[in-house]
Amino acid sequence: MTTSPATDNRTARRRAVFASTIGTTIEWYDFFLYGTAAALVFPKLYFPGQSEFVGVLAAFTTLFVGFAARPIGAAIFGHYGDRIGRKTTLIATLLLMGISTFLIGLVPSYASIGVLAPILLVLMRIGQGLGVGGEWGGSVLMAMEWGHGNRRGFFTSWPQLGVPFGLLLSTGIVGLMSAWTGPGFLTWGWRVPFLLSAILIGVGLYVRLRVLESPEFERAKAAGTVVKQPVWDVIRQQWRDILVAAFVRLSEQAPFYIFITFVLSYCTQQLKLSRGDVLNYTMAAAAVGLVSIPLFGYLSDRIGRRLMYGIGIVCTGLFAFPYFALLNTKMGGLVLVAIVVSLIFHDMQYGPQAALIAETFGTNVRYSGAGLGYQLASVIAGGPAPLIAAWILKETGSSTGISWYIVICCVIAMLALLLMPNRAKVAERMAIPGDRANVTP
Repeated sequence: MTTSPATDNRTARRRAVFASTIGTTIEWYDFFLYGTAAALVFPKLYFPGQSEFVGVLAAFTTLFVGFAARPIGAAIFGHYGDRIGRKTTLIATLLLMGISTFLIGLVPSYASIGVLAPILLVLMRIGQGLGVGGEWGGSVLMAMEWGHGNRRGFFTSWPQLGVPFGLLLSTGIVGLMSAWTGPGFLTWGWRVPFLLSAILIGVGLYVRLRVLESPEFERAKAAGTVVKQPVWDVIRQQWRDILVAAFVRLSEQAPFYIFITFVLSYCTQQLKLSRGDVLNYTMAAAAVGLVSIPLFGYLSDRIGRRLMYGIGIVCTGLFAFPYFALLNTKMGGLVLVAIVVSLIFHDMQYGPQAALIAETFGTNVRYSGAGLGYQLASVIAGGPAPLIAAWILKETGSSTGISWYIVICCVIAMLALLLMPNRAKVAERMAIPGDRANVTP
């Protein structure tokens, strides 16, 4: 019994979306695992002898190094993704990320090898940054370029689910090991989640090797429109679009790393709340994201990408002061509300974000352009956010300045959103022959 081409396409589409989601889940599990450890473990093991504030600041600085490496990863893997294809490049990013994470679990503490310990930690963090920098663009494009033109927001929201899945998985395993090992968590228990990355690499490779190449990239190859220097071409021709894409993420990424990373040290050190309780609250918020991210991606196909994203920016800005007010009550229920609601407002932006950014670039430079725009935000938003928040708290002794920082990020992002070019016109102008059917108004 033979299957129809339509059935084959549906099977390949589902497989591509599934593989993208599994891949990003593994990548973000690895990346978030470091953030959790940077807040709870690394200050004590790799920066001992410092004040509590300096230790946290040093740990968050190593966290920032991974963010700084992400645009470089986007450029390197974007080049090959636009030159040789999405599938092969995504296998490479998965291996780089997974191996780096596994090796972090083997890095001895400062007490064992001295200053070499934080140096090795930084090197592995750079490997993580390069891997995740190249991962996002390819995963999103595999889902987008296999999807229907008028449902791109929904299809590209699935790889975005890697964030709540990865956050849920990493936080859950850290919480489980923390409860199971007790005092041993700081000596060896924290290493287990990193070592488990080896298993996830095997799962990810199995899934990704079964995926077919993106049909839009195949058409680009057939039409002879694959360019030799995609990174240079997109920087030269669309540098404004890359910068706008980076700044439009300020309202999403900077608050996000305050909501999931800085909040761990803030609640446990400043508010003296239970580490286990805060991890559970974060897991609950991540679980909600499994529904809210695809929901807002779907809604962006109905009401428009810009409108959906703009609503998310406004909600995040308005919630900046109530967020810390709820945390500062130290009441479990209200702290839970603060963490869950903060990530729902984040998801209003994150759901439609992949399509919003990717549609700005043509198929032959899309991996490079979308990846660079997305990952540049890591340098100006995600990476500095926990550092800035920790510095503000140290200097003022209050969370008020952190709330104002979130508001400022939202204002800048809204201006960038208004400056973003009309995605339909850009996609039509940049489309290759045979690609126009996938352009949506």
